Amino acid sequence: MERFSIENAPRFEQHYNEDGFMKKVRHIASQVGRKVLYPALQLYFLLQAKDVPVKAKTLIIGALGYLILPTDLVPDFIPALGFTADLTALMVALRTLNKYLPPDINARAKDQANKLLKE
Repeated sequence: MERFSIENAPRFEQHYNEDGFMKKVRHIASQVGRKVLYPALQLYFLLQAKDVPVKAKTLIIGALGYLILPTDLVPDFIPALGFTADLTALMVALRTLNKYLPPDINARAKDQANKLLKE
């Protein structure tokens, strides 16, 4: 599987859908903890924002699609390393889209991560 980058983000769009994302997030929450969960939720809520350009949403969908993808550069089932590639994809997208990320989205992502980690 190829590495995630800004240029190839659209190739992972086909793997993203809201139901798949929420299922994956609930499934991995206790495994990955806040380190992966929080940026994934930040991007998820940013995707829903109305004032985010289509090009930015394409990058978000690509990064979230990469997270959902069952086979990626480092398979998720490998202890300690499994979500490294996923986290990298999320962080690349967040760094690129930081200018679109308002404090209320950060707060929503933090609240949702707290809820998921308590389940």
